[in-house]
Amino acid sequence: MILNKIKHKIFIATALVLLLNSCTKDEKQTVVTKNNLVMSDEFNVDGAPNPNLWSYNIGTGSNGWGNNELQYYTNRPENIKVENGVLKITARREQYMGEAFTSARILTKGKFETKYGRIEARIKLPRGKGLWPAFWMLGSNSDTAIWPQCGEIDIMEYLGSSPTKVFGTVHGPGYSGGNAITKTYALPNSRFDTDFHIFGVEWDENYINFYVDDVLYNQITPSEVTGNWVFNNPFYIILNMAVGGNYPGAPNSETPFPQEMLVDYVRVYQ
Repeated sequence: MILNKIKHKIFIATALVLLLNSCTKDEKQTVVTKNNLVMSDEFNVDGAPNPNLWSYNIGTGSNGWGNNELQYYTNRPENIKVENGVLKITARREQYMGEAFTSARILTKGKFETKYGRIEARIKLPRGKGLWPAFWMLGSNSDTAIWPQCGEIDIMEYLGSSPTKVFGTVHGPGYSGGNAITKTYALPNSRFDTDFHIFGVEWDENYINFYVDDVLYNQITPSEVTGNWVFNNPFYIILNMAVGGNYPGAPNSETPFPQEMLVDYVRVYQ
């Protein structure tokens, strides 16, 4: 458990805001109820990410991490470092270990895992075709329960070619990949690459609520999935920026590099 100084006011969405700004009238809504801070990384110490909390995925994984991605993930400061109060994940166009791009992916597996809670991060996203940043979670049994049986909660996925939209998604047995349960949130009157925004879920035994800033835009319950509900076990947190892959496609000549995903904090409440 890591507790650091809180830099920003904790947001608590009210029932009125949720009713006016989020789900449709026929969707059951649950307001934020978890406010006991149990883990926080405020990225206040320059250098590598806190080794007591984060480890790295290195390389290309299986078949581009299963998505035909184009980057090689490293732990180099050129791709990942804490600087000036934020975590910087940097994607670069460069020849490295046989790949044309580099980036970084960190995870709390074996160091911090949670069963239920409010999990949120304040992030500024990049822009450009082929960029695929994400803030997400996998079941802690992912080594033995092969995906999607372990479960996946995508708190925030984003395509750099669509800078006003993010996605909140769950994957599980019978509802993974193109059949995942997902919903899009479109940011009114702004873009995700021009400022920081809070992305979060509040997760309990019978629901996962997805938030952007003070708006609840999606609620997923066991009755809505087309297979087993695999979200009653501990999960760990992942932050990464992929380049290319099945979902965003490859960068084009108009995609500038380097590109940064800036993370102000990650917090977990129960």
